Amino acid sequence: MSGVLAVFKRELRSYFATPIAYVFIVIFLIASGLCTFYFLGFYESGQADLQAFFYMHPWLYLFLVPALSMRLWAEERKSGSIELLMTLPLEMWQVVVGKFLAAWVFTGIALALTFPIWITVNYLGKPDNGVVFAAYVGSFLMAGAFLAVGACISAATKNQVIAFILSFITCFMLLAVGVQLVQQVMSAWAPQWLVDGLASLSFQTHFDFISKGVIDLRDIVYFALLIGACLYANAIVLQLKKAD
Repeated sequence: MSGVLAVFKRELRSYFATPIAYVFIVIFLIASGLCTFYFLGFYESGQADLQAFFYMHPWLYLFLVPALSMRLWAEERKSGSIELLMTLPLEMWQVVVGKFLAAWVFTGIALALTFPIWITVNYLGKPDNGVVFAAYVGSFLMAGAFLAVGACISAATKNQVIAFILSFITCFMLLAVGVQLVQQVMSAWAPQWLVDGLASLSFQTHFDFISKGVIDLRDIVYFALLIGACLYANAIVLQLKKAD
């Protein structure tokens, strides 16, 4: 794992060497606060909980995470630094996992910095902190899934804008099929088994279960398998590019 750790340190350090990290974190924190306390009627609801806070996470990630993941490989290929990276005495999977973990940990740092919102809600009332903790775990896993999809797409292109657009579209589809309104529309023309099958593949479906305080093994396995499959595909794409 020393190779993974070396890549991880290099990548994580690079985030904080540029304004990208600070811009991402500030936007995420401001958007989270505004959505929680103003746009989604926190005070009007009369309940001290973080439902509004976590309700917006999938949609915040939909815009912010592809912007983070698009640079993972597209920038390396555009600048030519990927050639140097490929000559290092490392296995392809070590590079892929190291870069992914750095991006995931960075996203986790941004998520952890929302703790003042949790503290504020505890000050205003008595939320179920067990449910809140489970929702944080689910949000972190979902962020990893967004990143894994985005990293795989980034590996297939040199253009960061194209990587962002394709990642956004793919992640939007994986979210939308789990939204109840979309399922109702689909039920009007598609068989129920197809609607349920697509919903079971959605980030939204599995995050909803965890955010209710139920950490089911099936939801953990879903995110783990999705991340693993995307990282495996990522490594294959890079290997094919290297062969070319």
